[in-house]
Amino acid sequence: MPSFDIAILTTADDLLSGDSTDSSGTVVVDMLTRHGYRPRCSLAVSDSEKEIFAALNYLAQQARFVIISGGLGTGSNALTARAAARALGLPLVIHEEALEMVRSWCHTRHQALDPANQRVALLPQSAQLLANPQGMTPGFTLNYNQCRMFFLPAAVNELRTMLEQAVLPELKQDFPEEQRLHRRTLKLFGLTEVRIRTMIPNARLPEGVTLNYSHDFPLVLVNLKAQGEEAEQRLDQAEALLLQVLGDHLMAREGQNAESNVAQLLTQAGLTLSLAESCTGGLLCSMLTRHPGASAFLNRAGVTYADAAKQHWLKVPQAILLQHGAVSEPCARAMASGLRHESGTDLALAITGIAGPDGGTPDKPVGTVYLALASDSGVHAQRYLFSGDRARVQRMSAFMALEWLRRFALQRLDED
Repeated sequence: MPSFDIAILTTADDLLSGDSTDSSGTVVVDMLTRHGYRPRCSLAVSDSEKEIFAALNYLAQQARFVIISGGLGTGSNALTARAAARALGLPLVIHEEALEMVRSWCHTRHQALDPANQRVALLPQSAQLLANPQGMTPGFTLNYNQCRMFFLPAAVNELRTMLEQAVLPELKQDFPEEQRLHRRTLKLFGLTEVRIRTMIPNARLPEGVTLNYSHDFPLVLVNLKAQGEEAEQRLDQAEALLLQVLGDHLMAREGQNAESNVAQLLTQAGLTLSLAESCTGGLLCSMLTRHPGASAFLNRAGVTYADAAKQHWLKVPQAILLQHGAVSEPCARAMASGLRHESGTDLALAITGIAGPDGGTPDKPVGTVYLALASDSGVHAQRYLFSGDRARVQRMSAFMALEWLRRFALQRLDED
């Protein structure tokens, strides 16, 4: 009898050398957990047929399902397929349907079919093919005693699509609904985990609902989980309870992100926006334009890094720069008001600060950031002192700006 239901095996030399993070393994875990499946074991091995063979033999005795990523592409010499054939005692053959998929992929992209391409069609003889809509390398499945194995390419877009189309439907057939783990995630900004713990009325949570915490800086993620009959109804009750005390800090839920939610709110409120970024170097603009539809609210954005740019583009008076400096409340206010005057947008937001690691002074240490927001009700500005390295200061600054925009848009929608 298998020891656990689902295991994950990732193959790549760079995972064990520190040259990269396990992005493919993370994709598998994320997709499984979002659909209610809890992997119990995850292994990473190097690109070695011997090590892949040993890992497959071990996991086949321990798990009902094993999801393997890596070692299938043109540069891998079919390492994973060779190890799988060896583990199951099967010959390695050219799979004609797989080869046809490779030919079709190359033909539609006007590429020659060279021997390296053909190697991806080398599969164990009894393998069942899995189509790859996003790439040339097909996946395959094998049954090994009581274990079902899914072999998938490591490229993230290909892996995610094949998990969705090939793996999850099989898991759904094998796992009854009541065995699946249902979950909700609330992504909160502006509260520490310690503070959130004190605010949650744990004694009033529905029976069978558990919660834990994770982090996606600067957000704190509150994860609610339930299993069994009426799991969704119990999660509805728990979520409603938490939103009574935490809802003011909610930036996103599971499957959402803060920037796309803010973009949607600005669009719904009919607000137009222009941005002037200094220490964040365009990070806020990048976040807001990462998803389609930004043209509905975003008019323009500029990285006004140098004092000259602040003067020429934003009409910041030279006297302010000389007397107060570029990192100051008067400068932030002038940046926002000058930008709003030039752009004619409903909102103009400015960020100026010292992200580090150098440039700090006793009066303005590294992490000093000023935000300013100009609107029809005037200019609001505030000073912050963020901690951490340069990347954390920049990210925190961008998120604080998103929070300002979120609250302004919500207020405007409430007024309407």
